Amino acid sequence: MAEPNARIAAALDEVGPRLRRLRSMRGVSLTDLAQSTGISKSTLSRLETGQRRPSLELLLPLAQAYGVPLDELVGAPQVGDPRVHLKPHQVNGRTVIPLSRRPGGVQVWKIVIPTSKNQVEPKAHEGYEWLYVISGRLRIVIGQHDLVLGPGEVAEFDTRVPHWFGSDGEVPAEVLSVLGKSGERMHVRARPRAGERSPR
Repeated sequence: MAEPNARIAAALDEVGPRLRRLRSMRGVSLTDLAQSTGISKSTLSRLETGQRRPSLELLLPLAQAYGVPLDELVGAPQVGDPRVHLKPHQVNGRTVIPLSRRPGGVQVWKIVIPTSKNQVEPKAHEGYEWLYVISGRLRIVIGQHDLVLGPGEVAEFDTRVPHWFGSDGEVPAEVLSVLGKSGERMHVRARPRAGERSPR
């Protein structure tokens, strides 16, 4: 078993790559992150490349900006509490509840979008996203496509294509978002065979 100091050093070495993956998955630039956290771009860059050791005063605003618990940024081990603690955050006027625990890899959120968030502002970033509408009506713009989805409808798309989604302006929209690396898609493993009904 590794000595405590060695384990701490190894955990700290992983913080930079973890921060870089998280920023890439969120499609956030260093400039935007610097503005929202008050941390300079050069410091953020050195953190991500491992040239600057993470400290509490740097990680706290980053955890708040990304809407994730601090222990996720440092890769702290899970403790014995089996309960799932869902902590909603406000991100650009939307209520975002993270449903996955680890930054990097596939990320899952529940998002509640108020009717006021209906101004189309397309963005592009690395990744592949899957959206499921729980309630309300979701307007989604992907490249030249402009669609309105209702409850139970799903959209999936390459996030390198400029895209935006929000309320259709009439009722709030509640959606599940699954964001993976570029090229990853949702894989349906259980399909009913011809003549069979899906289980209810």
